[in-house]
Amino acid sequence: MVMPLQDNLTTLEDMRLEALQGGGHKRIADQHSRGKLTARERIDLLLDEGSFEEFDILKTGRGGSLGGDKLFLGDGVITGHGTIDGREVFMFSQDFTVIGGSLGEAHSQKISKVMDHAVRVGAPIIGLNDSGGARIQEGVDALAAYGEIFYRNVEASGVVPQISCIMGPCAGGAVYSPAMTDFTFMVAHTSNMFVTGPNVVKTVIHQDITSEELGGADVHGNISGVAHFVTPNDILCLREVRRLINYLPSNNRQKAPFLDLRDPPERTDPALDYLIPANPNQTYDMNVLIYSILDGAEFLEVHAGFARNIICGFGRLGGQTIGLVANQPAVLAGVLDSNASIKAARFVRFCDAFNIPLICLVDVPGFMPGPEQEHGGIIRHGAKLLYAFIEASVPRITVIIRKAYGGAYIVMNSKHIHADINYAWPTAEIAVLGPRGAAEVIYRKEIQDSSNPEITLAEKMDHYRKTFVNPFLAAKRGYIDDVIFPRDTRHRLIRTLQVMEGKTVRKPDHKHGNIPL
Repeated sequence: MVMPLQDNLTTLEDMRLEALQGGGHKRIADQHSRGKLTARERIDLLLDEGSFEEFDILKTGRGGSLGGDKLFLGDGVITGHGTIDGREVFMFSQDFTVIGGSLGEAHSQKISKVMDHAVRVGAPIIGLNDSGGARIQEGVDALAAYGEIFYRNVEASGVVPQISCIMGPCAGGAVYSPAMTDFTFMVAHTSNMFVTGPNVVKTVIHQDITSEELGGADVHGNISGVAHFVTPNDILCLREVRRLINYLPSNNRQKAPFLDLRDPPERTDPALDYLIPANPNQTYDMNVLIYSILDGAEFLEVHAGFARNIICGFGRLGGQTIGLVANQPAVLAGVLDSNASIKAARFVRFCDAFNIPLICLVDVPGFMPGPEQEHGGIIRHGAKLLYAFIEASVPRITVIIRKAYGGAYIVMNSKHIHADINYAWPTAEIAVLGPRGAAEVIYRKEIQDSSNPEITLAEKMDHYRKTFVNPFLAAKRGYIDDVIFPRDTRHRLIRTLQVMEGKTVRKPDHKHGNIPL
């Protein structure tokens, strides 16, 4: 018997209403009691009002190989597309109120579909993760489901921006999808990530540890570097995702959106002429320079809590998005260590993949010495940053602010690794070694034979600094394109970006390089 049209309409309305209710009122209340928003509330906050178009709202799983499971419409994940400030994005939002947001075959198929669409259309992918992990009831099908998502993460890498928000638990194999995306957000106190949970840790190594201590937002934001951004709650997390999207192009064939903040390109800041302390060993905050030169003093720092001796982030110069890499003298004197090298290398490669010019502000006394760094592979990790800069074909501009010593000077986007334009402030110190180390090597015998070694050392240091440790020798060699007044830094960078806009690079014909991972 054919169902009347009215019956079909009623059935559709009932099914959609059921899907919209997720796991039901009690489970939604439990979600709220944990300080978390529901999957649909998150979508409403992230996207422009009324822009969300959903896929597969009626899709269900097969019930699991163990049988007896209730089939939920939507299968614990909401997928579709919408806009952020008018620009299209594709997304999925896992619903913890439905089977704990666990991932099974149908759940994975929905996510895979939006990822495929995003790559075809050329739009960012945003994943809101809140899941208990693989759906155990589906056995090996759940593992296969993860593999399909991982495959698409790699296929989309460098093609469209991929952003993950960890807004609840994310454990086991599930962590590897966010780890392969470009940026990971975590929410303090309500999100965690770990390969093996506290119970397994206790069983295997007999250590009691909480989920927060093992893989909370602070751990991954400050220690492991897994999280690029940490926010206090769901609302601020989604607001920061919108902010990040505004700096990024939709895909690797486009340029980032131009945004005029009404900040005059020719604006100068005379205070910068006095930023660098007279004492070369005295610290200062590189953020003062960063916020001074960027449009509207707006800067979105990436990995703000991790490897704080180097600063990475997005800003604008003359309306154009730029990726900024800067040593931070206020933390470990701005020295390069393993974590700083990894952090900056990853950021440089992202900017290069998505046509974002790179600005490098240099004040680096060298690589971190000591057995801990050497045994931890600082040679290998430092080579990652070197490789990333050399590989990058986007415009690369460097300003040497103060110290630029030894191998670290070369690694930090120097002219010798074919940076496009290299400027220096008059306060720049470019040398193989710092004045003290150099004087102790060059004038060792004179210092040892002196009646007052300390005075002799000071004299030799002063002589070395005046003779070698200044930007003018490098400028005479052509290694510095110009020595500029600090106050003019913003104007010179904007003008250089305009000149370099049409830059093209011919690369060798090879499948890909072999970065020292």
